[in-house]
Amino acid sequence: MAINFEQALGVHPNTLAFRTQRAKVLASNLANVDTPNFKARDISFEEAMKQVANDARAKHQARRRPQSYELLYRAPQQPAQDGNTVELGVEQAQFAANAMAFQTSTTFLNMKLSGLKKAINGQ
Repeated sequence: MAINFEQALGVHPNTLAFRTQRAKVLASNLANVDTPNFKARDISFEEAMKQVANDARAKHQARRRPQSYELLYRAPQQPAQDGNTVELGVEQAQFAANAMAFQTSTTFLNMKLSGLKKAINGQ
């Protein structure tokens, strides 16, 4: 009996791809903390997962092509005079939270793969 890896792994590969792309966006924000008129960006996890679900309904195309998520502008709590909306503490906290979520997703994916390995070996 064949194993459908796309079905077996579920949303975890898409979640890892999202977390990777979000880390790049947050790193860009951190790198431009002192750039005048730079606008902080972010990606909505909820919207990204809705997009993945919609794509998955369309014959699992979500795993066949790379996802591109809509970049949103982050509203600053204290706007800077130079027009930069990056707040160092906020970006560092978001980056750390994203890194922890990435690690969690990696752990879930490893558990899924371990279970599949046991199933293949007949354990």
